[in-house]
Amino acid sequence: QVQLLESGGGLVQAGGSLRLSCVASGDTFSISAMGWIRQAPGKEREFVAGIRWIAGSTVYADSVKGRFTVSRDNAMTTVYLQMDRLVPEDTAVYYCATSSIWTRSLVSPSVYDNWGQGTQVTVSS
Repeated sequence: QVQLLESGGGLVQAGGSLRLSCVASGDTFSISAMGWIRQAPGKEREFVAGIRWIAGSTVYADSVKGRFTVSRDNAMTTVYLQMDRLVPEDTAVYYCATSSIWTRSLVSPSVYDNWGQGTQVTVSS
């Protein structure tokens, strides 16, 4: 079992930046990929960014491409989401999640089988 703990959320003005962190503990050797998924009030969960844990390759939703960057540390225990040029539409609870099984695509929230508790990001206009 992998435990995930997110941090870094908060309130920021449009155009600002935030960096989210997610620390993984426990059975981290079982991680195939990690992703950031967000959920705005009244909306379904939406994939934001993903990273393959060993290879380090990344994928982004079109809505955040060029503004957000996902990365992991060399110890392979922490994943980050650097969010720049934030807009009010980015307001949501952001979850980090892990996938223990290799899948061709990382963009569906259904491929992730372990989730953190989420951190709130609010972007004011």
